[in-house]
Amino acid sequence: MYPMKKTVSLAGLLTLYMSTHAVLAQADIEQKTLKNGLKVIVQEDHRAPVVVSQVWYRAGSLDEVNGKTGVAHVLEHMMFKGTKKVPAGMFSRQIAAAGGKENAFTSKDYTCYFQQLEKSRLPLSFKLEADRMANLQITDAEFAKEIEVVKEERRWRTEDKPQSRVNEQFESSVYRAHPYGRPVVGFMNDLENMTAEDAREWYRTWYAPNNATVVVVGDVKAQDVFALAEKTFGQLKAKPLPARKPQVEPAQIGERRAIVKAPAKLPYFVMGFHTPALKNGEAYSEQDWEPYALEVLSSILSGNDASRLNQKLVREQAIALEIDTGYDSTNRGQASTFEVAASPSEGVSQEDLVKAIWTQIEDVKNKGVTAAELHRVKAAVIAADVYKRDSMFYQGMQIGQLETMRYPLSLLQNNAARVQAVTSEQVQAVAKKYLVPDQMTLVSLDPQPIDPNQKPAGRPHQH
Repeated sequence: MYPMKKTVSLAGLLTLYMSTHAVLAQADIEQKTLKNGLKVIVQEDHRAPVVVSQVWYRAGSLDEVNGKTGVAHVLEHMMFKGTKKVPAGMFSRQIAAAGGKENAFTSKDYTCYFQQLEKSRLPLSFKLEADRMANLQITDAEFAKEIEVVKEERRWRTEDKPQSRVNEQFESSVYRAHPYGRPVVGFMNDLENMTAEDAREWYRTWYAPNNATVVVVGDVKAQDVFALAEKTFGQLKAKPLPARKPQVEPAQIGERRAIVKAPAKLPYFVMGFHTPALKNGEAYSEQDWEPYALEVLSSILSGNDASRLNQKLVREQAIALEIDTGYDSTNRGQASTFEVAASPSEGVSQEDLVKAIWTQIEDVKNKGVTAAELHRVKAAVIAADVYKRDSMFYQGMQIGQLETMRYPLSLLQNNAARVQAVTSEQVQAVAKKYLVPDQMTLVSLDPQPIDPNQKPAGRPHQH
């Protein structure tokens, strides 16, 4: 992939993008909302006799309450524990017997369950998913076993990994009121005190056809998929959903810092700033340009060897071992951060590296960015879009995420053009507006001695 990115011109990428877009556009995205509120979205893609089926629930850690953090993720695990018709473990065995793959994931904004199958086996996917959407059985015995698995997963992903501890502390520090400050996996104390009834309550509250979207991408006919959805999901009853109250993070009015002490080989820190996300729902606007400028700024500062922070601080000055930036322009909770994560080189203090990062940020504020930098970033955005469209799974992911987070599906076609329209002046403007000291939260890892005899606290998990 990398040689292609380096040698193909922006004009060539635009041609490739438009030709790929034209192939997929021949079969437009079609959607239908069933009487029970379930939305079904189909993207026909006849390049191979396979199908990807995804069920998206608009329920994630964003919707949890204090004392029950992690329940969205716990319920994801329990969804594989059986119904009256399909006993525990049989869901996965039936998909495997059909030659398919399946799994699930939980985020702050949503929970998604998916299968990848030969196209004739789509009815099996729909039958199984419709059954557990309405008929899940959560027994005390199965819950007691699975909550231990989730605790192991938390130990593996967080307690055993010092950078994960820093990232969790960063989120808790940057968000004082917004639920994005809570970890998706949940706090250990909440997991230790969680009950099967907590999981049942979550299931009863959020798992309903009128809170879900089914996305199908593959070698299918949209009308056939809609008919199949009517026969399976269409038989389920809608539920009244709780009102979702707006949750706005209060303005940060001063720098925040925290230190995490943990066994580790290298120091590490995350510095971040509150930034806006692309407005969703009824507030969505085509004139909302700041998130696109922030995306471009992130790519100019980091992303590959030619980006500013990597070029200046890793390669030329050699004061950072690694450095990266991150910004997410879309989410359901309408709160985002612009982050810089880095590890200082040996003998370089954290403060010296932080100062060097600020120097690069101030240079953008004062001088803007070059035409060559904009050209590179825009070419990379188009290339990434082309490569994602080559995957049926990621086509489904893009559709499901946008729909669940309440963004128009037109963003699938418009995103690259919106990035193309970003100017140096706009990048300069968002840097000046959002990357300021009083808005900075910095959490650093203070490495402690590593016990060579210490065994990992947790183990990885797969369904």
